[in-house]
Amino acid sequence: MACSATPKIVHGPLPTSSLRSADKSDSSCKFMGPSSFFGSKSLNKKLFSVNKAVSSVGRRSAAVVAVSSDVVKEKKLKSSSSLSNLLITREEGLVLYEDMILGRAFEDMCAQMYYRGKMFGFVHLYNGQEAVSTGFIKLLKKEDCVVSTYRDHVHALSKGVPARQVMSELFGKTTGCCRGQGGSMHMFSKEHNVLGGFAFIGEGIPVATGAAFTSKYKREVFKEDCDEVTLAFFGDGTCNNGQFFECLNMAALWKLPIVFVVENNLWAIGMSHLRSTSDPEIWKKGPAFGMPGVHVDGMDVLKVREVAKEAVGRARRGEGPTLVECETYRFRGHSLADPDELRDPAEKAHYATRDPIAALKKYILENNLASEADLKAIEKKIDEELEEAVEFAEESPVPARSQLLENVFADPKGFGIGPDGRYRCEDPKFTEGTAQV
Repeated sequence: MACSATPKIVHGPLPTSSLRSADKSDSSCKFMGPSSFFGSKSLNKKLFSVNKAVSSVGRRSAAVVAVSSDVVKEKKLKSSSSLSNLLITREEGLVLYEDMILGRAFEDMCAQMYYRGKMFGFVHLYNGQEAVSTGFIKLLKKEDCVVSTYRDHVHALSKGVPARQVMSELFGKTTGCCRGQGGSMHMFSKEHNVLGGFAFIGEGIPVATGAAFTSKYKREVFKEDCDEVTLAFFGDGTCNNGQFFECLNMAALWKLPIVFVVENNLWAIGMSHLRSTSDPEIWKKGPAFGMPGVHVDGMDVLKVREVAKEAVGRARRGEGPTLVECETYRFRGHSLADPDELRDPAEKAHYATRDPIAALKKYILENNLASEADLKAIEKKIDEELEEAVEFAEESPVPARSQLLENVFADPKGFGIGPDGRYRCEDPKFTEGTAQV
């Protein structure tokens, strides 16, 4: 399906049975509650809002409105220029395309290197979900924070971590973004404010909430000029865990500058989302805590980007958190160790026809934002960048044995200093298990 700009408003939540099915894949957003927005002459650049009221028992309620990102087309109808209806400029389109191509090609290269024995442990690839990472992260400033999951390579790339550093980390080399100690599931970059990938589901949400609290504290207590925003990425399986609900409550209570981004790829490893939760419409959990809840087509980067603009903008303006559910699909198994035999082949084939990169490419070409040659040049550039990244990773040194216990305890070198005044980990027998601790 190509990136669409046809105006569409979906009134009310769809029945559970119709959500996330192949024949309903075009529904890009849903909303809850009434709003004066509908039928108004001005969009006021808002896709969703929260209208709060106090009931007779003193409890807060919220009417949440979310509108299809297609509706943003109406913002530009006043202009007679044919370009006025476009959701992106040429420059923006090329940035989005390059980032998505980088993410896809990087993951494909990871698969090659994994099967050649260059990487170890579990490696979870992001193929098919690129519209979510690109649609959100390319709107951020360098100071903004991103918190990811075990499927974190592409989030790090979108945030600006060089491909050679991510590849080196996957190879377990000292030139990696975590000096080879993080590996596939623990990408971290202080320079780029990537606060980590997390192996256990739900781990990153409290970290992201804390980062958002830091931003608010700096602004309101230290009176700093701080408008930093945090994005918390996680999957549908995480939304049944306690950290998710606790942090939604905390973020809404304190009006934190955070966006909770659910990458709902419909499967938690081998468990269907429809079988694992009492209400599969995750976006509806936002209003329960007094924040907007939005469902968007996560296979369309332009729709994701428009919703992300408003969610990030709300957070940056101090208007509080937003829960955004991006319905997407991974094109590979849960990890490279997963034979992917549980998902219906017809389901996989359906989503393969909705490849987000192919959709963006079609939009760019049909609207004359760039030529086929321009896009081929980007693809060639990315191929060369990844070849260089692999070469760099292979030639980089492995960590010294003395690095083994660094960053484990508060002491930067491990178990501390021995009676002789030297770091115990410097004893050549330490890692052989013969040193006295």
